[in-house]
Amino acid sequence: MRGVRGVPWRWVVSQIGRSVTVWAASTVTMLVLAALLPDFRLQSADGDSLTRIAVTAACGAGAFGILSAVVWPLLVRLLLLVPALFLGLLVFVLNGSLLLLALRVNPSGRGAAAPQTAVIVAAVMSAVASATGAALAVRDDEAYRRRLHRLATRRRRSDPPCPTTPGLVFVQLDGVGHDVLTAAVLKGLMPTVSRWLATGDGLQRPADGLRNPADGRQSTEHRIQPTHRLTPWRTDWSSQTGASQLGILHGSTFDVPAFRWYEKDRGEVMVCNRPTSAAELQRRAILHTGDGGLLTVDGASRGNLFSGGAGEQALVLSIATRRRGRENRSRAGYFAYFSDPASAVRTALSFVAEVAREVGQSTRARLRGQRPRVGRGGLYPLVRAFATVVERDVVVAAVMGDMLAGRTAVYADLVAYDEVAHHSGPHSRDAEKVLQRLDRALALLQQVAEHAPRPYRIVVLSDHGQSPGETFHARYGLTLGDLVRAGCGLPVPRRAERTRSGAEARAAVRAALRRPVEEKGERYRPARGAEPVVLASGNLGLVSFPDVRHRMTKEEIEARHPALLTTLAHHPGIGFLLVRSEEHGGVVLGAHGAEIPLAELDDVSGPLARFGPGAADAVRRAHSFPHTADIMVNSAYHPADGEVLAFEEQIGSHGGLGGAQSRPFLLSPLDLSAPVGEGEEEPAGAEQVHRVLRRWLRELNGPEVPLTADTGTDTGTDADADADAEEERVA
Repeated sequence: MRGVRGVPWRWVVSQIGRSVTVWAASTVTMLVLAALLPDFRLQSADGDSLTRIAVTAACGAGAFGILSAVVWPLLVRLLLLVPALFLGLLVFVLNGSLLLLALRVNPSGRGAAAPQTAVIVAAVMSAVASATGAALAVRDDEAYRRRLHRLATRRRRSDPPCPTTPGLVFVQLDGVGHDVLTAAVLKGLMPTVSRWLATGDGLQRPADGLRNPADGRQSTEHRIQPTHRLTPWRTDWSSQTGASQLGILHGSTFDVPAFRWYEKDRGEVMVCNRPTSAAELQRRAILHTGDGGLLTVDGASRGNLFSGGAGEQALVLSIATRRRGRENRSRAGYFAYFSDPASAVRTALSFVAEVAREVGQSTRARLRGQRPRVGRGGLYPLVRAFATVVERDVVVAAVMGDMLAGRTAVYADLVAYDEVAHHSGPHSRDAEKVLQRLDRALALLQQVAEHAPRPYRIVVLSDHGQSPGETFHARYGLTLGDLVRAGCGLPVPRRAERTRSGAEARAAVRAALRRPVEEKGERYRPARGAEPVVLASGNLGLVSFPDVRHRMTKEEIEARHPALLTTLAHHPGIGFLLVRSEEHGGVVLGAHGAEIPLAELDDVSGPLARFGPGAADAVRRAHSFPHTADIMVNSAYHPADGEVLAFEEQIGSHGGLGGAQSRPFLLSPLDLSAPVGEGEEEPAGAEQVHRVLRRWLRELNGPEVPLTADTGTDTGTDADADADAEEERVA
């Protein structure tokens, strides 16, 4: 029997019953809180009967529920003007204001609460209502499906039906290296991924059992078949999200030498996670490849630095600087998620809990004298809570909506692990807890795929890994900037002068000059305002001289600062340097006077021997970039323990060469073709990963990918050809 507009009457009745149950639970919660909190009352000063108090509570709970459903979405639109970092805190205040309003419009006129108490009462009531509604819907697939479809149906009501061919969802676990994922699966921290890979003993034990064909006995177990394959890949020299995600989404990593670098022609420092820089990098990539990106046809970009050409975007940094409009819906994801007051309160409570968790964990690490350790005070607890709670919840909810709307290609970035691992370490318990929560998010997306209007293939990947190790400053008592200043004969801060490494740096300067540095110090001191610009991207350092408009050569640097290159190359915390050379085009410098032209550079000998396969090619390619720094500095790497020395305050770092940071992963369904052919090497570079993802979209009859007329290859391949041509020209 059908109800209104084809909706079953049974479902309508169950919805009414569920609403009544949630209302009753909210009423009881209000009564309990009124008994416990002195500043919250539901009766007049003279006292009321229990019946009257119960009626007041029921009316108050009903009014609060109606206001939350009607007024809250309007408030959320105003919240879009508020910085996202403080969104969770404002949720409590506004929710408390709704409760005060509900008490004021209560027909009994007897409810009252202090403002601070109203915040507590509203939060508890919203949490109870959310938990009650979720508990009632646990075994109700129809209710679950309809609840997930609500928002998606509104968005797609006027659109044609989605195709029946499979769609692709790409979930990026930011900073999770191949080795970290493998270890987490073997430890049982990520059961969803473990099930996809059929790891462990690979056995499933059903209740009814299966017959053992060998002896005819009833067996109680059968082997789980894997559904996904795990493939490592190698990053470029710049092993960080800006370069990798630009390559994955837009098919080009050309001229992205680091996370931050100085551009002499523009007199500007580029930073990949700065909105203006992200927009410029995306513009350059589109110009370089001649293609809009991976998601240009019916795509959605969620929580990324770049859009990938998607028409649907939420929390995308490259469009954050534009004036809000239909073409810029970067913050619309907040409204879609926080328009549900229960979701808002649940996330806000988790936000507060995460802040408390971070404060507790950092305090415990400090009391234990844990090493290595970096400062975790200031705003960092709020930043961590935003990355691990707010961003995760909003992005996952947006992807759920995309799947239920039937979009063809969705790419989403979950940054939680990367943020925590930077400050707690990539193998810490703090980071492992985050991996567990990310696995639950993957499980949720898999469940949603079962209710989507088209089949979906879920691909999980990472943009880079992280390498552990203490900071350069903690090990040697001075920063890379201090060391560069010493090598240039510039004054060094007293804190650095007093360290052993500071004294060694000054001794290296004197030895390189073969004279006391005080005698000729003024001769090599640059003009006022022309001091070198020293920037750090994990364990990759960049030194630029802004008063020289072109990229300086080794010969020019030595003429100006005779001790600088020797001081850097001989320091025990530095692995190698890359500089331009008038004689050889480019050279790599290392300890003990090592100087190898790029044409002779390889991975098995010289300064790059310990950095693994592909290191020489990565360095050669970075040398071809127009905005490569005058001096590129890679920290030392210790293969025995996989540690590097970060030039930033991070004990889990990435951005250069050395260890797990350069080895992310691709976790892909078996019904998609293998990322590389049998016997071939693992994918090298984000641009090759881009081509793999495009191939998968074509296999599923997804977006039409432009092909060049003469070669028949993806436009991403043309980007590689352009880069190779540029490399040959510079060499």
